[in-house]
Amino acid sequence: MTLTLPNLLTIIRLIAAPMVAVMFLYFTRPYADWFALVLFVSAAITDWFDGYLARAWKQETKLGAMLDPIADKAMVVIALMVIIGFSSWSPWLVLPATVILFREVFVSGLREFLGDTAGTLKVTKLAKWKTTCQMVAIAVLFSHGVFEHYLGMSAYGMDQTMVNAIFAGTEPDLQGLRWKHAAMEWAGSSGLVLLWVAATLTLITGLDYFAKSLPYLKDDR
Repeated sequence: MTLTLPNLLTIIRLIAAPMVAVMFLYFTRPYADWFALVLFVSAAITDWFDGYLARAWKQETKLGAMLDPIADKAMVVIALMVIIGFSSWSPWLVLPATVILFREVFVSGLREFLGDTAGTLKVTKLAKWKTTCQMVAIAVLFSHGVFEHYLGMSAYGMDQTMVNAIFAGTEPDLQGLRWKHAAMEWAGSSGLVLLWVAATLTLITGLDYFAKSLPYLKDDR
């Protein structure tokens, strides 16, 4: 095994995956949301760099080829688990997340069964777009948690009448409640739409991978 810089970046991303969840064990919100967001975005950026550097420097290795998809899946699965765990368990969030998690488990099991044959089934551009969309959706959903808790902190000590008056424009918005609420709503809606797009791409690429593997699943082979 060769430990190149691209491989080291992949290993760092793999280690960062569980750290996203650990942030919520040791920090209160919204600081946990901030740390998780920064950690997740930083790890997602390394996903592009490790592949680019490996190709540019001709340092593509078996270790990297093995760890890269594992790191991607670990990042997505753990981040979705954290987001769902700290959400209101809305079915509009749980359903696309379930599709993504099911696909990742199914394809991982299929690849394990196919063994060396799995290496002949090349990753499509749509699959790369799927991963990108998942990463962006999760990052936006983490930012929703940041804005939500800053809004709660800013409104702390205010009664509902005062909050309603600020939103109505009859009272001065000294704490920035309106823009924080608008940012929270935008992040929540955008993140949810992106997650549904990611789930759709995930389902399509999963079915495509299964269709390509069917010839290798015949009993007469």
